Amino acid sequence: MNPFVIWISKLGCLALLGLGLCNTLWPEALALPFDATRAALILLGIHVVELLFVFKHVRLYPGPLAVSVLLTLLFGLLHWKPLADAARAAASATQVPHD
Repeated sequence: MNPFVIWISKLGCLALLGLGLCNTLWPEALALPFDATRAALILLGIHVVELLFVFKHVRLYPGPLAVSVLLTLLFGLLHWKPLADAARAAASATQVPHD
């Protein structure tokens, strides 16, 4: 996947979560055409469910597991999919062809 697309998508996730937080803390400060709090909670809920199903890929992160869980809650697929792809590539590189 294109790193620029991943970067822009991560910014979009952070923007939506930030708008949801701001809308919750200061509802009169933002005049948005949608309920940012509800949208942020839906995104967070999707990422929680996603975390439950792809935890084996989340564990592949080279840093602390708590950081990987946090990154998955923030970015979901954008965090764990590159880890899974790298592990799959490494596994296929180490396989010996059978003759």
